[in-house]
Formats: sequence, C-alpha cells, structure tokens
Amino acid sequence: MTTFLFLSVLTAALLHAGWNAMVKFGSDRFLGVTLVAVFSGVVALIGLFFVDFPAAESLPWLALSMLFHTGYCLFLSRAYASGDLGQVYPIARGSAPMLAALLSWMILSEVPPFLGMVGAMLLVSGVLLMAISGRRSASKMSGQTLLYALITAMFTACYTLSDGAGSRASLNPVSYTLWLFAINGVIMAFIFYLKYKSSSWDKIKRHWRPGTIGGIMSLLSYGIVIWAMSQAPIALVAALRETSVLFAMVISVYFLKEPLNKMRILAGLVIVTGVVMTRLG
Repeated sequence: MTTFLFLSVLTAALLHAGWNAMVKFGSDRFLGVTLVAVFSGVVALIGLFFVDFPAAESLPWLALSMLFHTGYCLFLSRAYASGDLGQVYPIARGSAPMLAALLSWMILSEVPPFLGMVGAMLLVSGVLLMAISGRRSASKMSGQTLLYALITAMFTACYTLSDGAGSRASLNPVSYTLWLFAINGVIMAFIFYLKYKSSSWDKIKRHWRPGTIGGIMSLLSYGIVIWAMSQAPIALVAALRETSVLFAMVISVYFLKEPLNKMRILAGLVIVTGVVMTRLG
C-alpha cells in the first residue's frame, strides 16, 4: 500500500468518526443518521452533472449495495438510540473487516500480503478489545444494543465487498460513489418522510446545517474508501479504515464525556500497532 493511499484511508477514517459523532450529539438518532444520508445524497446529486453513468458491469453491484446501505443506516440509528458512541462504534466497525476479508477471499479470490493481513488482524483485535472495554464501563451495554451493532457490522461487511467489486467494475470510482450516494439519499428521504410526515420539512429546516456537514463528511469518507478499494486489496482497506475507532474514542471522551479506562488505552495501542503493520504490508 502506497503512502498516499495509506494517508487517504486514514483521512477517510477521521471523517467517518466525525459524522458518527455528529449523529450522537442529537437526541433523535434516527433523525441524525437519516439526515446525513439525505444530505450526502443531495450533494451527490449535484455531482452527477459532472460524471458519466457507471459502467453496465457495475450496476448489479450498485443495486445490491443499495439494500446493504439502507439496512446499515436503519440499524446504526437503532444501535445509537440505545448505546454510547464508545460502545456501539467499535463493535459496528470492528466486527466487519474479518467478515469482509472472508467474503473477499471466498467470492473474489483476493488474498492480502501476509504482513498486511497480520496487521489487519491486530487492528480488528484492538477494535474488539475496545468494544469489550465499553461493555465493562460504567454505562453497561444492553443485549439489544449489542445485537443492533452486530447487525450493523454485517451490513458494513456486505456493502464493503459489493462496493469494492462495483468500483472496480465501473472503472470510475468517483462516478460509482456519486450514484451510490444519490440513490441511497433518495431511498432514505422516502423513509424519512414515512416516519415524520407532516413534520418532515420543519425538521429539515432546523437541522439542515449539521445534516449537510455530516453528509459531506460521509460522502468524502466513503468516496475515498471506494477509490482505495479499487487500488488495493479490499480486506486491507476495510481493516485500515477501522482506525476510525481511535478517532471516535477521542471524540467520545473529550466531546461526549464518555468514560475512558486502561483497557481502552491498551486497545488503542494494539490498533496503532496494527496500523503500522498494515502500512508495511
């Protein structure tokens, strides 16, 4: 993995942690997640005027990703409604890379370099260790929160694989990303209206600023990841992206005032070690 690619994925991880933290600042988690998806779709719609339609070979993957991204948004909002950022985020992100790596190997016959795979395993181990530390914190995680976080992770692994394959088939990761977010934004806007109906416009007027900022962060974050997956093994990119857990830990402690303990610090060190080995791989 080149230095530029490595730093790009780390930037994507920071952006991803940032928009997830913005969702947790509000009281209505579904509203936060949905508005981020809707406004990222609005930004993507504007971008469609400057790109071509994705290649026909990528369309089945794009359609499949629509289902996975919708499920991801719905279950992520449910997880955040019942748990802390420091609890939900490590599980939702950390359980996905190994599943994505397994699917990538089974379906795409893609095997990352040995050192990079060791680094990826360390990354995932550190993320899961951080998740365990969240369960032992003062704010106990409920079984329902754990279930929603794991289902979110499943959707994450599935859309990671489909988008990795789709971006390669499209031959234009930017076009694929914009169409993906534009269509997903339309779907989430429809779900948003079904839930809030007459109060929909009022909620948009009150929350359009954080929704737009979060939407741009989400679009940039995943756009970088989709491009990276067209340049490097999907499993390595998926694992390196989970450094977002470190950024989320800092945000959760210093801005959301969630507890920090020694195990979370140890988990952070394991993640950093995994990052270094992934870069060397």
